[in-house]
Amino acid sequence: MKNMWLKIQKLTFIFVLLQFFFNMGFAQYKTYELTADRDTINAIDKKDLKQGRWVLHVGELRGEPGYEEEGIFKDGKKEGVWRRYNLNGDLIATENYRYGGKDGVQQYFTMMGDLGRIESWKAYNPDAPYDTIPVYGQGNNEIIDYKIVKAQQYSVKHGTWKFYDPNTGRLIRSETYDRGFLPKEPDANVAAADDKTKKVKPAEVLQYEKKNSGKKKVKTRDGATGY
Repeated sequence: MKNMWLKIQKLTFIFVLLQFFFNMGFAQYKTYELTADRDTINAIDKKDLKQGRWVLHVGELRGEPGYEEEGIFKDGKKEGVWRRYNLNGDLIATENYRYGGKDGVQQYFTMMGDLGRIESWKAYNPDAPYDTIPVYGQGNNEIIDYKIVKAQQYSVKHGTWKFYDPNTGRLIRSETYDRGFLPKEPDANVAAADDKTKKVKPAEVLQYEKKNSGKKKVKTRDGATGY
């Protein structure tokens, strides 16, 4: 009987201790929710900042389909991998975040689960006071200078974007950005014309044209045979 009483006291002590640590863990949160598995989600700390794992529900609005997304908040900013699902539970996007902005490769899927497009972004650290970005010349892709700007919490297109045909999955277009700037690809016809105009004439031809400039053009034999 005495041993049983000691076991009950021991179990009670362990339960109270666990309850204490459980409450201490949630004391840092102003509000939170619990899943069916007793996991903590959608927590807001005493500073009103979102923390930890979140599940967000966005309903249908103005004809746009609703969705759910889940990922991690760190001090009120999205961080790491976030996954988006339609309301049927199908994965429609995976996004990567840093400093609260998109960073790295993002993937978006069609309703059939095929890859629809790939985006690439660069996030800037709002805690870093300045950042250096390139300045491109007008009408060409040459970097002519660099300028220092005050960094803010934002993302810019950076890297290769790829777009796929939703029916065949074939790559139909790609664009490569450099920190928000999309360098222009030279038009094939324009490039060919530029190359043609850049061809240097032989010295003899230039001398002949100079000597006979202003004179009435006469037909000259060039050695070719014909009728």
